Amino acid sequence: MENKIFKVGILGTGWIADKMANTLAGMKNAQAYAVASRTLEKAEKFANQFSIPKYYGSYEELAKDPNVDLVYVATPHSHHFEQTKMCLLKGKAVLCEKAFTVNAQQAKELIEISETQKVFLAEAIWTRYQPMRQMISDAINSGIIGKPLMLTANLCYPNIAQERMYNPQLAGGALLDLGVYVLNFADMFFGNDIKSTSSHCIKYHTGVDIQESITLEYNDGRIAILSSSQLAKSDRQGIISGTEGFIIVENVNNPQSYSIYDFDYKLVKTVKCPPQITGYEYQVYSCMKAISEGKIEPDEFKHTDIMRIMKQMDSLRAEWGVKLCDEK
Repeated sequence: MENKIFKVGILGTGWIADKMANTLAGMKNAQAYAVASRTLEKAEKFANQFSIPKYYGSYEELAKDPNVDLVYVATPHSHHFEQTKMCLLKGKAVLCEKAFTVNAQQAKELIEISETQKVFLAEAIWTRYQPMRQMISDAINSGIIGKPLMLTANLCYPNIAQERMYNPQLAGGALLDLGVYVLNFADMFFGNDIKSTSSHCIKYHTGVDIQESITLEYNDGRIAILSSSQLAKSDRQGIISGTEGFIIVENVNNPQSYSIYDFDYKLVKTVKCPPQITGYEYQVYSCMKAISEGKIEPDEFKHTDIMRIMKQMDSLRAEWGVKLCDEK
């Protein structure tokens, strides 16, 4: 794909769509080619703001555009399933924002369509694609902190005032918006050989979860303690602790550095994040590579990985009694 400009269609015009448009503007071989909104006016305004050539007043029109190589779904969680399904059935490759869907059943149906129709499908959980993921893994695997035994991670933003965060019909709640990151952080660095899970959540008056703590016990005795909140502000740190030292990751949502400390709490070294446009570029590059190779999923986050995390979140919500979008 070196000589081809990879054309991305952005479905939605919210703040996360802004971020993707800015990302694509900084990439050499990818372009924000089209945008779609529920109204032509919104789409035109977005297109003018980011110098996007094409704009559409319906999502279906964007999916029909033969020049679009990849559709980036940037709408609220509650709409991911229907919009991704529509694009896949029209033969369009899709990069769908996290949380991928409301629940695992929806995710399963989308993945089945992707695999049956041989159409590319990926989840845009950006931390999975960034170079820092491999850099942190390499540090852990080097043995510099000894045997890793405990992991902690938190992600908290006071964002409950936004309707999509508290409305169950928009798949609100801390888990799908913030908790998904700490679950992925644990999954990336401690794997998925989980023996048991215990958790607790605080609910908002609308019935969604607004704060939660999650503890994962692994079959080999390791433990992960995770937390997220829509009420508080936190340091967003991830810490991997071993028998000989520990690693502190700055911002599990988009790691900017990691610092290694030895047994005596002395700083061994700090490694900074490689230069970024926004950090979103890596998921686009991954999609470009996979599509050019005829794959229907990226190597960094396969369909089985999507299903594992979605089932994990389903189990947690079932324990809490949190139902979204008219779930039974």
